[in-house]
Amino acid sequence: MKKIFLSALLILIVQTFYAQKKDIWSMPEQVENERSFDVINYSINMSVDLDNKRFVASNKVTLKPFLGGFSSFSLHAEELKITAVKNSDGSDLDFKQDEGFVHIDMGRSYNSDETITVKLYYIGENLSDGLFFHDATDRYPKMIESNSWPNHARIWYPCYDEPNEKATQEISVTCVKPLKVISNGALESVKEHGDSVTYVWKQDKPHSSYLSMLSVAPFSVLKDSLNDLPVNYWIFPGDEENAARIFDGTPEIIDFYNRIYGYEYPWDKYDQVIGPRQGGGAEATSATILGLGVIHDPDIDKDLNWKRIIAHEIAHQWWGNLVTLRTWSETWMNEGFGTYSDYLYTEAFRDKTEAELALEGKKNAYFREARNRYIRPIVFTRYNEPQDNFDSHTYPKAAIVLHMLRAQLGDEAFFKTLSHFLHKHAFGSVETNDFKVSIKEATGRNMDWFIDQWIYNPGHPVLEVSKSWDEGQGILKFTIDQVQDKKQGIPVFKFPLKVAIYTKDGKKIYKELWIENKESQFAWRLEENPLMVRFDVGNYLLKEWTFKKDADELIFQVKNDDATGAKWAIRQLVEYYGSTEVVKEFLQSTTLDHKNWAVRLESLKALNEISYLKQ
Repeated sequence: MKKIFLSALLILIVQTFYAQKKDIWSMPEQVENERSFDVINYSINMSVDLDNKRFVASNKVTLKPFLGGFSSFSLHAEELKITAVKNSDGSDLDFKQDEGFVHIDMGRSYNSDETITVKLYYIGENLSDGLFFHDATDRYPKMIESNSWPNHARIWYPCYDEPNEKATQEISVTCVKPLKVISNGALESVKEHGDSVTYVWKQDKPHSSYLSMLSVAPFSVLKDSLNDLPVNYWIFPGDEENAARIFDGTPEIIDFYNRIYGYEYPWDKYDQVIGPRQGGGAEATSATILGLGVIHDPDIDKDLNWKRIIAHEIAHQWWGNLVTLRTWSETWMNEGFGTYSDYLYTEAFRDKTEAELALEGKKNAYFREARNRYIRPIVFTRYNEPQDNFDSHTYPKAAIVLHMLRAQLGDEAFFKTLSHFLHKHAFGSVETNDFKVSIKEATGRNMDWFIDQWIYNPGHPVLEVSKSWDEGQGILKFTIDQVQDKKQGIPVFKFPLKVAIYTKDGKKIYKELWIENKESQFAWRLEENPLMVRFDVGNYLLKEWTFKKDADELIFQVKNDDATGAKWAIRQLVEYYGSTEVVKEFLQSTTLDHKNWAVRLESLKALNEISYLKQ
């Protein structure tokens, strides 16, 4: 009865797989913002008052028109009170504020070869976002913490606040002692004057406004380095010992990315800054803001490991900061590469099995979203706010797609592509087509079909896999059917995969398959009925699948396969054979004796499920 119920449930899941619980297709279609000028530099001067949660500031903006006849322009400015706008000669310019913008009349027309400088004076207080004034608690002191992502820089300084624009930046902040100030780029100076101190930070390489950051607090600063690169940790007093342990290895991660990306770390320094508002991490150019949870006692290190988050955020210094998405529909250009980079870190610094299990977790996160919320293309132009696209399609699914691309290209070609792409588009804004072209330029391979299928189309293969053994002719027949619903542009996928055939004499026979039709059939002549047929060796393919096997083959798979394959086999044992005493006894021994912790845990969960179903 249980077997019939589970089979019917699987059919129901497949039939209703693409039912959307959130109608994302009705959201407005977004396009890249147009602009009439190129910002060259922002020079921000602030005096901050933590007690009154207020600041007085100016921003000198240097820009160049794209075309002649340039006589007026607008900058984003939300919740700021603009008090004056002056030309480079100090004369007042007419301006008005409305609906999140400040509109500036230049008083005359400028040509495209002229450089324009205007200075905006403004006040900020009681802001809802962008720059947070935190009251002191027993965990952290009174402080300021920025939140520029995704379009909140405009709340603390007037700017062109879209990712397709990059500019250099200087920030001068005056505060009372003993506060310290951290921002992007290199520390130019620290000047004391009575009870106050002024910090000047200079970001001399262009970056997008959402990557600007500012924190002001009585920080304790731990100093580290990678050769000549300063690597510092801005923490709260009392957290020094834990922070030294937790951030240990940061320079090695940077060095690892230098080597695999084929592009040296591009910024003046790397800082990790603790902030109470963050849950995980938020990248900014040359700095990462990390949540309070990163600081913890050593006795919980095994249960709470932040190294992958630390590695993910470091990766953004290349993926997101050096090359930046052109529009928020291209979120995977930042987050997919960042998420795959934390897999690369795990693969290199921990162990391959742990990396594979982490990758399985990423797949499952995407599948949960696909089943329960929606399915969309990875590049998606329909959203209300930029953060709508920061989901499990952007992060884990995109990371899995990169893993599949690496498998198809091979390591040499894959990492050569990454290096070529970074060098070609350094300090620029990018879109998916730029990456497609880079693959061709770096490797000679045309992978347009791959990018189109996995990035521009929604969904993934849902496969029914079956096999049969013809004893008389000694032939193993193998069939793969793609049964995914083709609605909403979901294609019949084309992909390579590897099958391994395990025989009684200990041989592993590998077969390379190429799938591009709804139904694919294969037949192989063998000397004996194999002990196991392993589908998708290496677990590269992003897929859901059924593959009915007998209990003996599944038990063999648990004993002989990798951790992800063994976990899958345990779930199959529960689904089809969970009522048998043989399976129960096998799972009990697996829970105690299997070499991998994740397989032992999966077996324990299976035993609990069997007990529950028998009640």
